[in-house]
Amino acid sequence: MISTFSLVLVIITGISGIFWGIKQLYIIICNHNQHKKIFLQKSNNIYQQSKNTYSLIISYCSKISEFVSSLFPILLLVFIIRSFIFEPFRIPSGSMMPTLLIGDFILVKKFIYGIKNPVTQKTLINTGHPKRGDVIVFKYPKNPTLNYIKRVIGEPGDKIIYNIITKQLTIYPNHINHIKYIQQPLPITYNNISPSNFIQIFSSDANGKVNSSFIKIKSQKKNPHGIRLIQTTESFNGIEHNILTMIPPGDQNLTKMYDQHTKHLISEWLVPTDEYFVMGDNRDNSADSRYWGFVPERNIVGKAIIIWMNIKKREEGIWPISIQMNRISKIQ
Repeated sequence: MISTFSLVLVIITGISGIFWGIKQLYIIICNHNQHKKIFLQKSNNIYQQSKNTYSLIISYCSKISEFVSSLFPILLLVFIIRSFIFEPFRIPSGSMMPTLLIGDFILVKKFIYGIKNPVTQKTLINTGHPKRGDVIVFKYPKNPTLNYIKRVIGEPGDKIIYNIITKQLTIYPNHINHIKYIQQPLPITYNNISPSNFIQIFSSDANGKVNSSFIKIKSQKKNPHGIRLIQTTESFNGIEHNILTMIPPGDQNLTKMYDQHTKHLISEWLVPTDEYFVMGDNRDNSADSRYWGFVPERNIVGKAIIIWMNIKKREEGIWPISIQMNRISKIQ
């Protein structure tokens, strides 16, 4: 798994570093001030007096070399920060609502889960592992060129159970190592259940494909053209975060309709070694481990820690109409 952008950044930084190194070596050999004065004088004389193409090429090459070498310290700093410390990302979809909204700009701490080779993503120094409740950015296992963001629900060895109708999670921690005796599930609570400020609207295009979008309207107002999502505080491992669902978690009214088919409404997963089970906080509108499987630890980029800006758009491709600085906050 190779990161194309990181590879390009490595190459550009390396090239500028070579020019910078040659320049520094030349300065050490020659007197710096004298060299600079002679260099500028010769360059100017060549440019003003020479009429042939060769002299002009030499002049331009000298200026380009000077410019490229001057970029090296900046490129090196960017490379170190982006590859090993922090990296910014923009949220393109609503799968992590209400925690993260479309247009949020987030900062991801990369070294928290290990120092990795920026090109191959191989771990060089292990500094930690993701925990249940962490919001992580990772390379999508089906297409590593794409970055996804979800919440860690299951660690290696966990048994995960999800009820499609009641929207409730059951987690048996480290199930593989405790298979010989009866194990208690991790306590999970659902509190503060209330109508959210988010309405999901459905529409179809010319080909008949159904699309959905989200608008934000105060809970007191009605919108006959969409479904108001339910917001709930989910808590496990002492971590609280808000989720969105189409019906309140634990609502038993709809289960009566499915009494004869309850086995088909409950899904179970056993998380393999060195892999993680992830889900979006917008539970009914997230393509996650329930559909495409687990996230290998080598695919994990880092932990999302802060929202530092939001650019609000009418729709994709249209110039932003406002910058939402009130979105600045720590990610829970």
